[in-house]
Amino acid sequence: METKQKPAEKISLAAGDALLLIDIQKDFLPGGRLAVAEGDQVIPVLNGYIEQFTHSHLPVFASRDWHPKHHGSFLQQGGTWPEHCTAGSIGAEFARELKLPADARIISKGIEPEQDGYSAFANTPLQVQLNQLKVSRLFIGGLATDYCVLNTVRDALCLGYHVLLLTDAVRAVNVHPQEGETAVREMLHRGAIPITLMMIRS
Repeated sequence: METKQKPAEKISLAAGDALLLIDIQKDFLPGGRLAVAEGDQVIPVLNGYIEQFTHSHLPVFASRDWHPKHHGSFLQQGGTWPEHCTAGSIGAEFARELKLPADARIISKGIEPEQDGYSAFANTPLQVQLNQLKVSRLFIGGLATDYCVLNTVRDALCLGYHVLLLTDAVRAVNVHPQEGETAVREMLHRGAIPITLMMIRS
């Protein structure tokens, strides 16, 4: 599958940019209830992105699964996943090492019992807040590549945002082998631009 976009050599942050971190929560890290392999390795990289955005006085968003106790995605309810990120639980907390700025905008998703809520746009105020801030370009990374990152990127592109995928700051669940790689290929094919932290001009 060929990509539609080529990565830029260097990228300058500017007005209209926003950073969107997807689900850097304890339950998705090693030792958590739904651990993503090497999920903790994205944290120092994301902290680097956060530093760049805060230095440039640009908005930082962080999504989180915020499920009710009997969410339909849980195995106990006939769903796919073990219970995870229940609202108010320790597992739903952001990783301690993640250096979110005090003014980061938190987007809670998956709050409806019968909806997976993979996308940070699904029944959340994210789009409204982005529009209020006149955001047109989204830098997206986090967990997990093949579910919440993929669905968020799909929606962002459908809504007309320019999406830069932080390929050095995503990790996949890989329920089936290579799903993470397949997800990345899909996102790039749809128009997301792959970047790494070193490509952002300081």
